[in-house]
Amino acid sequence: MSASSTTESIPSSNSSMPQHVAIIMDGNGRWAKQKGKIRTFGHKAGVDAVRASVKYARTNGIKSLTLFAFSSENWKRPEEEVSVLMDLFNLVLNSEVKKLNKNQVRLRVIGDLTRFDQKLVDKIEKAEALTADNQALTLNIAANYGGRWDIVNAAKHVAQQVAAGVMSLDDITEERFDQHICMADLPPLDLLIRTGGEHRISNFLLWQCAYAEFYFTSTLWPDFDEQAFADAVADFSDRQRRFGLTGEQVTSSC
Repeated sequence: MSASSTTESIPSSNSSMPQHVAIIMDGNGRWAKQKGKIRTFGHKAGVDAVRASVKYARTNGIKSLTLFAFSSENWKRPEEEVSVLMDLFNLVLNSEVKKLNKNQVRLRVIGDLTRFDQKLVDKIEKAEALTADNQALTLNIAANYGGRWDIVNAAKHVAQQVAAGVMSLDDITEERFDQHICMADLPPLDLLIRTGGEHRISNFLLWQCAYAEFYFTSTLWPDFDEQAFADAVADFSDRQRRFGLTGEQVTSSC
């Protein structure tokens, strides 16, 4: 997909390894159904795929990995499923944070945390503080996150600065606005992967996807292993990223 923006955050077009990868982890419920199990069985099985993706990203020099764990729309799912997802989030925080810290992985949770209970928020903040100085990989978990929420939240911050006289309307540029979007301090999003066979982005990272490459696979999330991740990266590496230029312009600048 292409756009006409010329923001300074556009990455190099000749990089074969993406620096920031995001994944919509879809297919847990269908995976469980295929095995004659309830949907929540698939969510629990998906944790192994998370581990495999983190390992691949860290081993191969990817700087940031963003996983769509729970969208702002997922609250509409059956109460039992939402409860299991919250319990699983707590469990993973308890069991995985020390391992992440040992492997120099920085954990961040992006999204509107106000809807989570305070015990979970405290646990998230503790995990983020423990891993804050790690530099091998930044693992972003999108929880109660929506791309529209992200943009509206940034707009509110900008509006507050205008109201306070810190900046004027003429000061608002894409670059200034980008500073208030989630993960503004991380590399621009290079590659968005969606598992499970669907071809949509489901309100995920709408602003950040402006120049990202999309990769859709029918592989259900619990089956997404390191080889599946490598296949997505190989597909990404074969693409010519133009960022609004012609193919000839990109080739001549290499």
